[in-house]
Amino acid sequence: MKPFYALHFRISKPLFWPLIAFYPNIHDHRDTDYHPLNSDTTSLPPLEATMSSMTTFFVSSPDTRSERRFDLHITVQQLKAKLELITGIPVQNQQISAVDGENSAQAEIQLSDDARPLGFYGLRDKQTLKVIDTNPATSFTGQLTDVSQVEKFELSDEAYAQRQDTVLAYKQRHKVGRFADETPAVQPQQVDIPLGARCEVESAEEGLHKRGTVRFVGPTAFAKTGVWVGIEYDEPIGKNDGSVQGERYFTCASSHGAFVRPDRVRVGDFPVEEINFDDEEM
Repeated sequence: MKPFYALHFRISKPLFWPLIAFYPNIHDHRDTDYHPLNSDTTSLPPLEATMSSMTTFFVSSPDTRSERRFDLHITVQQLKAKLELITGIPVQNQQISAVDGENSAQAEIQLSDDARPLGFYGLRDKQTLKVIDTNPATSFTGQLTDVSQVEKFELSDEAYAQRQDTVLAYKQRHKVGRFADETPAVQPQQVDIPLGARCEVESAEEGLHKRGTVRFVGPTAFAKTGVWVGIEYDEPIGKNDGSVQGERYFTCASSHGAFVRPDRVRVGDFPVEEINFDDEEM
C-alpha cells in the first residue's frame, strides 16, 4: 500500500477549477503526477533573508521628517521613486546621503549610483537618509515651510472694535474684566466701643465670664475686611500678648490678649471677676 503523500489524484477539471486556481501544485493526473516531496520551492526566497532586509530609516528633507522602512535589495533609483512621494522632490533632483544622525559628525555616505542596491552601501538600521533638492527652482522645496511670502490677515483697532463676534464684544456685553461695573467702596464699619472701657466677651462655655478691658478698635493686617476689637482679659484665657503675625496692636501679658468681632463685645460696668481654675470635683 502506498503512503498517503504518494497517492495520485484524479481531478475532474470542470468541477475543481477553483482548487486548481488556488492550489497550482494540484494537477490533472494526465499531465503529471503530483508528489509533495518533489514540489519545487527553490524559487521562493528564504523567509529569514526577506525579513532581515527590511530596515528602518529616518528620512529628512527641507520640508519633511518621517520614519520609514525600506528593503535593502531595492536600488537607489527605486528608492528615489519612493522618496519623491514622501518629500515632494523629483527623482532627477534628488541627492541622497546616509548618516548616523542629522547632526552626526561622521562622514556622510553618498548614494551616488542609481543602479546599486541599498545594501551595497552598508546601510544600517536607524540611520538618517538626507534628501537634498539639487534644483529647488523647479519644485516646491522650501516653499511649504517658508511663511515670509504668505499674506497675513491684519485688522485695525477701529475695525476690530466694530465687530460683534470678538472677545472684546463678548466682554463688553457681559461686563467682564475692565468692562465690569465698578464696585462701590466698602465703608468702614462704625463701632461705638471706646478704648479703655470695661467689657465682657460672649462665650460658648456656659458660666464662663470672659471679662477684660478694650485696648484696640479698628482694621487689622491679619484680616482683609471689617473691624476687630482687641481685648486684654483679666485672666490668662487669651491667645496672644496683643500682637498677631508679628504686628503689634497693643501690649499685655502673655495669653491675656485676644481679637474678637464687635458684635461679641458688651461694654459696661464689669468688675474684675476671679476665675478658679482648680478642679474641685472628687
